[in-house]
Amino acid sequence: MSDKTRVVITGLGVISPIGNNVETVWKNIQDGVCGIGPITKFDASRLDVKVVAEVKDFNPADYMDAKDARRMALFTQYAVAASKQAWQDAGLATTPAADSFRTGVILGVGIGGKEVDEEAYKVLFDKGPNRLSPMVVPKIISNEACGNVSMALGVQGIAVAVATACASGADALGIAMDMIRAGRADIMIAGGSESTITEYCLGGFQSMKALSLNPDPKTACRPFDKDRDGFIMGEGAAVLILESEASAKARGAKIYAEFAGYGATADAYHLTAPHPEAVGAIKAMQLALQDAALLPADIDYINAHGTSTPLNDPMETKAIKTVFGDAARNVKISSTKSMTGHLLGAAGAIEALICTLAIRDGIFPPTINYKTPDPECDLDIVPNVMQKGKIHAALSSSLGFGGHNTTVAIREYT
Repeated sequence: MSDKTRVVITGLGVISPIGNNVETVWKNIQDGVCGIGPITKFDASRLDVKVVAEVKDFNPADYMDAKDARRMALFTQYAVAASKQAWQDAGLATTPAADSFRTGVILGVGIGGKEVDEEAYKVLFDKGPNRLSPMVVPKIISNEACGNVSMALGVQGIAVAVATACASGADALGIAMDMIRAGRADIMIAGGSESTITEYCLGGFQSMKALSLNPDPKTACRPFDKDRDGFIMGEGAAVLILESEASAKARGAKIYAEFAGYGATADAYHLTAPHPEAVGAIKAMQLALQDAALLPADIDYINAHGTSTPLNDPMETKAIKTVFGDAARNVKISSTKSMTGHLLGAAGAIEALICTLAIRDGIFPPTINYKTPDPECDLDIVPNVMQKGKIHAALSSSLGFGGHNTTVAIREYT
């Protein structure tokens, strides 16, 4: 066991395409429920992309008053909602920390409030700059998620936004862990939020050939399948309360698991494509294992980045084989993006949350929609149906445009 300050997970919150609370999301993960469906947020007739993973039945009034909601972009509303859930789950709503300056917020946001941008552009082009709302800038900037969370919960420690594309949520968690280990905080509200299902964003990703053009929600996202053709954009937020072991014990908090390790690298290779030899992804996994004082043989489950893109899935398979060697055949791997879609800046956060629950309940989440094996992706991806078994430790990897590679390690708390 490492002599570093132990960091534990004491609260969870989530808004997602497969449910707007932890219990619903976890049941749907186990049941293999797919949250992908037709685009309903706008008229998508000009797009070739036809399906996304939208949040359903979200009511901001459950978490904030109408005036506050009007001052927030959707990604910020999601972040506040998930943070309030996690705060309540951790018992902090009834037994708050003694020093509000020892509690902070770090949230990953890949892109931010693009629906606000689209509305503002229409006003700008049709009516001119003098007709723009004074709330445009406060709503679009990425730090407004962590800023609003700090105000909603009355926490006065560090409040920082992390933007590393699809690795943002995972990096936020890792940096939050480091803040606690460094003695700068006792409790951190950490995770990610994203809402970019707009014509502008989907059109941009479509032009990059990154998105699936499959119109069938049941087969559009099929990680590690030979016939995969791109990722499915999702939205939502996930937040974990990270806390020093001493703080959690002092207030009698329940502990889900230990947040044990973090590794992050840059490919220094390409704006959007992963390194073909997976050097950055390999090193990030190795660093996370080293940080957690774990060996590859200690890992029972990996929640893969698993985007269902032609380039990512074989590269990630190669990375796992390199890091794990012979043990790669024994570890269970799945991509829960097959159910949630790709939450971009929130992906690493929701996948860490899923790993936490998998460890607690001994459940290996499935990779759904899997039909045709790919010889380049030949590891055990828990196809289609969840499996049961003891999970002592898990990894979750997130790989972002710009060459950002992040892995976090979570282990059972003993």
